[in-house]
Formats: sequence, C-alpha cells, structure tokens
Amino acid sequence: MADLDIFTLLIAALVIIVLAVFFSFFPVMLWISAQASGVRVGIFTLVAMRLRRVIPSRIVNPQIKATKAGLGLSINQLESHFLAGGNVDRVVNALIAAQRANIALGFERAAAIDLAGRDVLQAVQMSVNPRVIETPMVAAVAKDGIEVKVKARVTVRANIDRLVGGAGEETIIARVGEGIVTTVGSSNTHKDVLENPDSISRTVLGKGLDAGTAFEILSIDIADVDVGKNIGAHLQTEQAEADKRIAQAKAEERRAMAVAQEQEMKAKVVEMKAKVVEAESQVPLAMSDALRQGKLGVMDYMNLKNIESDTQMRSSFGRMQGMDDKNDKE
Repeated sequence: MADLDIFTLLIAALVIIVLAVFFSFFPVMLWISAQASGVRVGIFTLVAMRLRRVIPSRIVNPQIKATKAGLGLSINQLESHFLAGGNVDRVVNALIAAQRANIALGFERAAAIDLAGRDVLQAVQMSVNPRVIETPMVAAVAKDGIEVKVKARVTVRANIDRLVGGAGEETIIARVGEGIVTTVGSSNTHKDVLENPDSISRTVLGKGLDAGTAFEILSIDIADVDVGKNIGAHLQTEQAEADKRIAQAKAEERRAMAVAQEQEMKAKVVEMKAKVVEAESQVPLAMSDALRQGKLGVMDYMNLKNIESDTQMRSSFGRMQGMDDKNDKE
C-alpha cells in the first residue's frame, strides 16, 4: 500500500508538471477568449509567439479591443510593433479614442508616433481636450527703460500630423517668451503695455510661433503683468559711476606723473649743485697753478682775499639787518 501511494503521488506530480509546461506553451484560455471575441488566431500561432519571445497576452488582448472597436487590425501588425519595442496596448487605445473623436489616425501613423517616444494616447486626448501651458515670468524692457514682467498662459492642441519630428512644449514656451520680449521692447513706454496687454497676444499670435512644432496654438492669454526696476536709470547710474572711476584713474595718473616730474627736477637740482661744487673745487687749483706759473702775483692774491672777506662781512651785516627788521615787525 505504501508503494502504491508513492507511485500515485509521483504520477500526479508528473501530470501537474506536464500540464504546467503544456499550458505555458499552449495558452489555451487566451485562445478560448480570442475565439469567443471573434479574433481568429490559431493555437499554434500563439505557440509561435512564445518561440519568438513575444508575450501572447500583449498581442491578443489589444487585438480583442481592436476587433470589438472595428479597427480591422491584424495580428502581424500588432506583433511587429511589439517586436520593434512599441507599446501595443497604448497604440490600440489611441486608435479607439481617435475613432470615437472622429480624428483621422491610421495604425502606421500611431505606431510611428509611439516608436518616436511620444505618448500617442495623450496626443489624441490633447487633440480633443486642449492643454494650457503656463510660461515662467518673462522680463522685458520698454523704450523708456522701465522693466515689465509678463506671465502668459498658452492654450495648445496637439497636431497629430506633426507629432513625428515636431518640437515640444519647451519650444512653444521659448517662442512665446521671445514674442513677449519683442512686443514690450518695441513699446514706447511701459504704460502702453499696462494699458493694452492684449497687444502682446496679438503680436505673438501673428508671428506663427507654432510652425514646426507638434502643437497648434489656440490662444495666448496674459495672466499677470508687473512693473519691475527702472533699468534705464540703473544703467545710467552704472555708466556715471564707471565714468567717475575712469576720471579718478586719469587724475591719479596725472598726479603720479606730476610727483615723478617733481622728483626728477629735484634730482636735477642736486646734480647741478654737485656740478657747482665741482667747479668751485677747481678754483683753488687754478689759482695755485697761476701763482706757480707767475701769472698771478702775491699782492693780487691778497687783494682778492680782502675782497672776499669784505663781501662776506657785508653779507653778514645784511643778514643781521634783515633779522632785526623782522623782530621789529613782530
């Protein structure tokens, strides 16, 4: 009895393993669901999908939705898109949504959009329900030098035909910001912008900013307009400060040159004094040489000395008289 029980358990385990392997390769329940939904797919086709590393449920379930919606898609189309790395379920949902919204969208176009990395279902939904994009605060300066800060809301609708290769939301925001700067910069005063903010919308819409993008701009609404700094006055102040620094630098340069010239003149005075001293030192030598050669007599030399002494005495008297006059004045 014990041996019989063990044999029965082994047979049961073997049967379970065989059934698990069979149902893993032969998705019978999925095949039955497909047949009940009107999707004509063979069981061996599902097995072949397993061999091609394709998950059958990822193909059959979207095919059931497409068949029920009357899209007329084939298994090969869905399988090829799955093997290319696309999202089959999202593409089918987008095709169903486009059909319900009466938007012309074929499978090839939807598959190309999906493989391009864009959410095709979100694009279809945005075509039906436009999206509002809010730009950051854009600062621009009018001709009178006053800064104006503008924030806008852009209502866009996805353009299915330009989703492949079209620019995204960042381009729309950048172009709208450029239009705001152009409009404010061309205004004579900031008051013109504050009085007519709709001029910004008209200018931006007139530029055709949605060209080459994946969206169609429906409207541009100015959400907020604020007055910023007086940029013109600020620039003038900075220019005046820069001019002052330049003038100070030039004045310092002239002062330094004057000081250098003064020092140079002092050096020349010292040099000239040195030459005078050198010349005076040659006088006694010349006189001794003249005495030696007999060109100057002793009496002549004594008379010269008397004249020098008399001159020195007169100079001393002059200095003393000047000091007395100064003391009397004090």
